Amino acid sequence: AGLPTAVGVGFGLVVGSVLVLRRRWPIAVVLVSIGVTPANMGFLLTVVGLYTLAASEVPRRITGALAGMSLAGTLIVTFVRSRQDMAAGEIELGEWFVPFVAVTASLGVTAPPLLLGLYVGARRRLMESLRERADSLERELQLLAERAEERAEWARNEERTRIAREMHDVVAHRVSLMVVHAAALQAVARKDPEKAVRNAALVGDMGRQALTELREMLGVLRTGEPFRAQAPVPPLAAVGVAAAAAASRARVEDGPCLADLEELLGQSRSAGMAVDLSVDGVPVGYAAEVEQTAYRVIQEGLTNVHKHASGAKTYVRLAHRGGEVAMQVENEPPPEDVRDDARLPSGGNGLLGMEERVRALGGV
Repeated sequence: AGLPTAVGVGFGLVVGSVLVLRRRWPIAVVLVSIGVTPANMGFLLTVVGLYTLAASEVPRRITGALAGMSLAGTLIVTFVRSRQDMAAGEIELGEWFVPFVAVTASLGVTAPPLLLGLYVGARRRLMESLRERADSLERELQLLAERAEERAEWARNEERTRIAREMHDVVAHRVSLMVVHAAALQAVARKDPEKAVRNAALVGDMGRQALTELREMLGVLRTGEPFRAQAPVPPLAAVGVAAAAAASRARVEDGPCLADLEELLGQSRSAGMAVDLSVDGVPVGYAAEVEQTAYRVIQEGLTNVHKHASGAKTYVRLAHRGGEVAMQVENEPPPEDVRDDARLPSGGNGLLGMEERVRALGGV
């Protein structure tokens, strides 16, 4: 440009200082490099600017337009400069040399930084996408772990409730009858020894039956928890183990059913209760859990009569209608001359257990 060397150096320093802003404003850096191309300077600025522009988030159409402008500017300046050098006699080659140098120089300055910037930008975006995906997966796994822990806690609570309900159903009725027979045994021990002996035998039989049912229940509970002695398992695996144990227990269908009602009523009759059974409708093939629930409801009703109305006449009614079964246990007022010596405690768990059983099957 015919400027003094000091002025050229100062101008070059001012132009080169825009590289400080290349990450924030890459378009401005490329425009400055294109603007100073006629002064036969700023080639390094063009290389760095194009690389930064291609690696940034600038739209590709803007990157392509600026790269084309830089290519055209470098091509023109190099072509003119080469012609001037040949005219001055500094270079003595054929006419083919000028376009060759112009094209080679312009492509060498523009293409490599542009391609490298596109590659680095794509790789950077890919890494950011993978990092975001990993963070998202980590959050989802954390959420799944929390939900699994909640499900495991829910399963534990359900298991505790089920155990409490089964223990009450197994123990309360048998023990209530045992207490009633023990009270009767105490009353007739001296007056009627033979009846006392029969009552004592009944107490022993009921105690053995209660122990047998307890052993069976404890056996099921023990076989359903084989993982206690093993290493701690993750929450998801704990839910799986709990579900498998629940499924294995659900397959056990050897519990009481409606066909065992006569035996149940016979036990209450042997304890001195007058019980009448009436059945309305024709029974259909109910599921095992339905029959077991009906049996337990009637059993709890009889237990409550023993507790709160000892000696009262009791009516048990069954009604089969349209695939449904209804149960009713109703007692008359107890005789006034019957003194309640059983003193059976009541905590209200029987009614709660009945409601839970029936609601679990969609009943009322």
